[in-house]
Amino acid sequence: MTRDVMRFLKHWAAASALAVAGGAVAADNETTIFMAGDSTMAIKEVKDYPETGWGVPFAVFFEDGIKVENRAMNGRSTRTFIEEGRWKGIMDELKKDDYVIIQFGHNDESESKKDRYTTPEQYKANLSRFISDVREAGAEPILMSPITRRYFDGENTIEHTHPYAPLVREVASSEKVEFIDMEVVTREYFQAMGERDSALRFMHIAPGMHPNYPVGVRDDTHLNHMGAREVAQLVLAELRKREHPLSERLRTPDPKHLALKY
Repeated sequence: MTRDVMRFLKHWAAASALAVAGGAVAADNETTIFMAGDSTMAIKEVKDYPETGWGVPFAVFFEDGIKVENRAMNGRSTRTFIEEGRWKGIMDELKKDDYVIIQFGHNDESESKKDRYTTPEQYKANLSRFISDVREAGAEPILMSPITRRYFDGENTIEHTHPYAPLVREVASSEKVEFIDMEVVTREYFQAMGERDSALRFMHIAPGMHPNYPVGVRDDTHLNHMGAREVAQLVLAELRKREHPLSERLRTPDPKHLALKY
């Protein structure tokens, strides 16, 4: 090996080490938003499309330096999220000044499903534990009530179908945590659309229209692509109302988009 080659390799190795070190510093300075929740927030497998959790479009709202880690999972309650080690996984990675969005309820309140059901007392205790754990790590919890189910009662109003939503409000009040009442926000939003237009945001697919659902589906719990995007936008709107720091760290729009009109 010639002296010039050896010198080149030495400089290349030094430059690579600096690049790795620089990347580590950048990672340390990066703010992470962790998302803990159920199927209404989660990333989906291709076989389930167009079902989409609202955490998926939410993840692209932010500038460089903000990373979104969506750890939500279908069918999970606060209890099973803890038992399966999913909460520990977040806590192992959480660092000072990060955020954790916490939204459970759909599965905790499903008393007929013993594999996921959580009693009201344990549900409240689990939410309080999540909040306490995040605060102890020097990060900020953002608590949310579950998004609404789309069940109209015949008078163009959506039924209240979350018996655990009041429990989230109780925890938010007692813990004095940042709280977005998404049960109310989404219920009022979809209710204003009416039964026909709101159905376009949920998993309503006629038979023969989509290869994933050859016999069709009518699901008033889970969102499709459009519904997920709109719910994510509602979350952002709530953060802006509160002048939350995250609402100041959004993507810089393409200049050509600023010339568009609505």
